Amino acid sequence: MFAAGRTGLRRAGHECRGVVKSIRSPRPSRAARIAGRALAAVVVSISVLAIAPWCHQAQAFDLDDVEAKARKLATEPFQDPTGKIPRWLLDISYDQWRDIRFRPDRSLWRDRALPFEVQFFHPGLFYDRAVAINEVDALGVHPLQFSPGQFDYGNNDFASRVPQDLGYAGFRIHYPINKPDYSDEVAVFLGASYLRALGKGQVFGLSARGLTIDTAVASGEEFPYFREFWLVRPTKNASDVAVYALLDSPSLTGAYRFVVYPGQQTVIDVESRVFVRKNAGKLGIAPLTSMFLYGENTTQCFDNYRPEVHDSDGLLLFADTGEWLWRPFDNPTTLQVHSFQMTNPRGFGVLQRDRDFTNYQDLETLQEKRPSAWIAPKGQWGPGRVELVEIPTRKDIHDNIVAYWVPDTLPPAGEPISHAYRMSWYPDDPTRPPAGRAVATRREHGSSEHSTRFVVDFQGKQLEKLTADEVLRAVVSVVGGDDKGHIVGQYVIKIPATGGWRLGFQVEATSKEPIELRAYLDKAGSALTETWSYTLAP
Repeated sequence: MFAAGRTGLRRAGHECRGVVKSIRSPRPSRAARIAGRALAAVVVSISVLAIAPWCHQAQAFDLDDVEAKARKLATEPFQDPTGKIPRWLLDISYDQWRDIRFRPDRSLWRDRALPFEVQFFHPGLFYDRAVAINEVDALGVHPLQFSPGQFDYGNNDFASRVPQDLGYAGFRIHYPINKPDYSDEVAVFLGASYLRALGKGQVFGLSARGLTIDTAVASGEEFPYFREFWLVRPTKNASDVAVYALLDSPSLTGAYRFVVYPGQQTVIDVESRVFVRKNAGKLGIAPLTSMFLYGENTTQCFDNYRPEVHDSDGLLLFADTGEWLWRPFDNPTTLQVHSFQMTNPRGFGVLQRDRDFTNYQDLETLQEKRPSAWIAPKGQWGPGRVELVEIPTRKDIHDNIVAYWVPDTLPPAGEPISHAYRMSWYPDDPTRPPAGRAVATRREHGSSEHSTRFVVDFQGKQLEKLTADEVLRAVVSVVGGDDKGHIVGQYVIKIPATGGWRLGFQVEATSKEPIELRAYLDKAGSALTETWSYTLAP
């Protein structure tokens, strides 16, 4: 029950000769533009003599290597990475930055005819830090060197002023996800700990992050960032690619592994091991960030021709009890933080459920094609809460929605905070949830001064099979009981145009506190839908 309030690289290749193995470690998301910055790490060179003079095993690299770096880094004072990118590059306009394009013919692995390619982003504008990026192959770890010659500067006249050792701001992974002869962007790592991905036929929308620290806390949010990456060279027939990352911030460090599987649903397996440098406050695990300006449930007025404007329209939760819960997003007038307590969550996600172009009418942004993202924990995460933060905004350039998992307890000092989960980026999935789902929430003033009328539409294959003369019951409740409000004028009716069912009701407020509402459709004692959840502000 909810309460509101691979892969490490261990290649076995051998070469029969003496050898010395060398290890060297030296349109973007709105959220990343606003908050994200990533750092250039110091390059360290270590040479180790191979044990056998006649035959050696190829260099091995996995999450343990990154963990060792993170553990050591946590014992050292935090070093502020800003100030290394020339000021004039940070003062360029957004259009100037967009005009700097990586040359596709310089893509990593293109000359090897591998299924994956990597292209890189140029520092400047919002991106005031460079990140160290390495390639990992069977022989070891090799730093990737920046060069201005890798970029086309378009109409900009400052190419000659760019330092030769500037470094990269981030990178994007390409794979032929839509057509066999064209490598599309499938995942982007750019800015702080932000990353984005998409499935087949989609356009970029919401973002994920490595971690959040003190989101919606009065003292202010801290933004950790990936300071170094390791890209594992895939094989010629690979269907996935592995990325390792080193996280850093004033409060903590972390080792991450991402294994990206592009497809109809692009899947990213994530494993993290985080080390506390000092008291980190509230940690948000597996965070998702999106934009919601307004939808059919919004009461704020916006002077805009588009019926709805959002990259995502709701939060879906799957509890260990088997209950599915849907919370439509809103753009409040004040900061709102909602908590959903549970133990060992089966999953949560930020979804774009509305896929009808007529509800957006935007030929440029194609919001009906924005991906949903689902977090499926691996192992037991224990007790905690999914926290949803809704931030007021008047512009669609701001990411104002954040959702993440907050554990009730953390490991003892010195032990890593470890989590593993699978991220799925997809257009729609009938198994999330498998039963009926709420597809629209509308509200208006009710028949009395303190009442609000709600109309909630449910859709689903099982619902569509039911005829209009069958009896469905709505289970509608006010969390906290009649002390906060009570339900009146309730009805359930078939929608001939869609085959779905409509729930209508009014809630009479009996206090000035927010009212938590819950509702689902039932037939003969069996739930037919997920649980719809909503907070009615006073």
